[in-house]
Amino acid sequence: MRVAIVHDFLVQMGGAEKVVEALHALYPDAPIYTSVYDPAVMPPEYRAWDIRTSSLQRWPMRRKLHRLMLPFYPAAFESFDLSGYDLVLSSSSAFAKGVITQPHTRHVCYMHAPMRYVWMTDTYLKGERAARAGFALRVIFHYLRLWDQVSASRVDTYIANSTAVQQRIARFYRRDAVVIPPPVDTSRFTLCERRGEYYIAVSRFVPYKRMDMAVEALTRLGLPLKVVGTGRQAADLRRKAGPNVEFLGWVPNERLPELISGARAFLMPGEEDFGIAPVEANACGRPVIAYGAGGALDSQIDQTTGILFRPQTVDALCEAVERCETMTFDHKAIAANARRFDTEQFKTRVQGLIACP
Repeated sequence: MRVAIVHDFLVQMGGAEKVVEALHALYPDAPIYTSVYDPAVMPPEYRAWDIRTSSLQRWPMRRKLHRLMLPFYPAAFESFDLSGYDLVLSSSSAFAKGVITQPHTRHVCYMHAPMRYVWMTDTYLKGERAARAGFALRVIFHYLRLWDQVSASRVDTYIANSTAVQQRIARFYRRDAVVIPPPVDTSRFTLCERRGEYYIAVSRFVPYKRMDMAVEALTRLGLPLKVVGTGRQAADLRRKAGPNVEFLGWVPNERLPELISGARAFLMPGEEDFGIAPVEANACGRPVIAYGAGGALDSQIDQTTGILFRPQTVDALCEAVERCETMTFDHKAIAANARRFDTEQFKTRVQGLIACP
């Protein structure tokens, strides 16, 4: 069976790229088709893979011109010749699912989320950024919504990474999806049963992640917080932070297990499509304090693996943290919960779905 893997972009590491790595482990001879690829920011092992890029790869400063390139991504993916493959596995949160396949080819799409910026524009951009989004950008989003709906019909089988994404696929595309959570390498993390010394939050600094809530809540409470990540909100977050908040910037993957295992609890104040980082925290035996929506409802068990809070406000997060300060958690039970999402479980589930006609 000839297999091809398709992915939106290879220009940063995240949960979606971990899915690509797991799919490539299942089919190591499969070429990977993507719009653009930056070897300088991806793991070195990617350079040994058969990665095939679109014409957008030739654009100068393509990482900085990402938004200007938006109207051109659909054509880039439609231009790939996938006629020689029996199975196409797309990993998509935007455009990869829009590839054109032949009638004899089965197209299975692992959907991280329907395009947030076209279906949930105000939530994705948040506040003043949504207000500043000009007429031209909204016209582009309208065009992309139409293309997204049309291209959704090209997929034979959808896999959703969470129940929340499964519901969005049904709402926006009118399609069914099987839920298979993304892979988490739980073996990287060691169980720690002692109470941690600080709270930790790990995320990109973009509005919908709501890192501002974590900073404001822990500043108000005066409890120690370590913040891992970078992004366009960095300066604003630092202005809001008290002396108890420490910004660590970008942290290499090999340092994260030790940092997370020393935490009292992991904070996830934003609504995630799934959220791999909190499951990694669970693998260390760390409880997670998460906004009770989206992927957290699949990965976390309230009062067992942590605390789910609502509404999505600083006051509610403060109350959840204060509750955490008084609670005792079974760290072994928390780590056992994480193993439900191990990489080997992901591979087994995907193989089982592909084996079904």
